[in-house]
Amino acid sequence: MIDRLKQYLIKGEGDMLDYKQEITSAHKIAKTMVSFANHKGGILLVGVRDNRTIAGIRTEDEKYMLDLAASFYCKPEITLEITEHQIGDKVVLECNVPEGDKKPYYAKGEDEKWWVYIRNKDKSLLASKIVVDVLKRQASNLGTMISYGKNEEALMKYLEENERINLQEFRKMVNISKWRAAKILVNLISAGVIRNHTHEKTEFYTLAEADKKMGSKKMNHFFR
Repeated sequence: MIDRLKQYLIKGEGDMLDYKQEITSAHKIAKTMVSFANHKGGILLVGVRDNRTIAGIRTEDEKYMLDLAASFYCKPEITLEITEHQIGDKVVLECNVPEGDKKPYYAKGEDEKWWVYIRNKDKSLLASKIVVDVLKRQASNLGTMISYGKNEEALMKYLEENERINLQEFRKMVNISKWRAAKILVNLISAGVIRNHTHEKTEFYTLAEADKKMGSKKMNHFFR
């Protein structure tokens, strides 16, 4: 187990690994948990500083805070697997958050409202409505029925020439409502044709890697 912990420290924080020196808020740790559950799962190390040095947990209360956050501040509830690592006289908690099978997962905020978070590199970011709808679609296992019309065609042509676009640019380009533009983006993301990229202050969309290589020929075949 010590070797596994060393590997986590060497690897550094990322989309499936996060360090916490201590747990001070169930609200805040719930954000990280649901972002992992909405992604591919992840490992939370408690008692580790951002510079990868061992601080150790202060009290058993931190294990209680993890369980509290997973049970009462995450919706649906998340089942954790917690392992203790003894490093000299210090203890580090390894908290394994599995990928959820009931996406989207919500975290209860300090405003008492429920919010969806997703993982981007080493950050847990608030999900847009488009991302939430994509998560719901993926969880439904119903598949995606798409009609390839002039709006989809215009979007694909634009992305082949410009690499990225945001919701506002798309709806203005084809002169449709925000709701209709969002629905088209959700369909194309769910079908794996385009990808969404969520950052702290912006969200944009690009062609999926396979489509960048094959362009409109693949699209025309896909939507026949």
